Amino acid sequence: MPRILAIDYGFKRTGIAVTDELQIIASGLTTIPSETAISFLTDYFAKENVSKVLIGEPKQMNGQPSESAPIIEKFVTDFTNAFPTMKVERVDERFSSKMAFQTMIDSGLKKKQRQNKALLDEIAATIMLQDYLTRKMI
Repeated sequence: MPRILAIDYGFKRTGIAVTDELQIIASGLTTIPSETAISFLTDYFAKENVSKVLIGEPKQMNGQPSESAPIIEKFVTDFTNAFPTMKVERVDERFSSKMAFQTMIDSGLKKKQRQNKALLDEIAATIMLQDYLTRKMI
């Protein structure tokens, strides 16, 4: 079975998570500089069978797009141009960074380790993907 990949795209960094081949468990894959996202994904898709990509959709509490929405919309356009046959699903990413930070605290990471923004982005993508998998199973 092909994998599902989740992208937490940001202005500087992009967190990426992926499922196992049975689409049961989400795991952090990596965090990359955002400007390298398309080339990284080109290489990854050449090596791995991916059926769907989830891309975070940033929203404010009232449901309106957040200030980072235009940056992410441009990435979505670039992504669909680069990979026209790949299924893309937008998912609400509200609270994913806060939940990722809380996960870092709960797992016992020291304050210095919690300041690692790259790890935070990777965990946020993983939370987004695991939430999607959980909703899909219900």
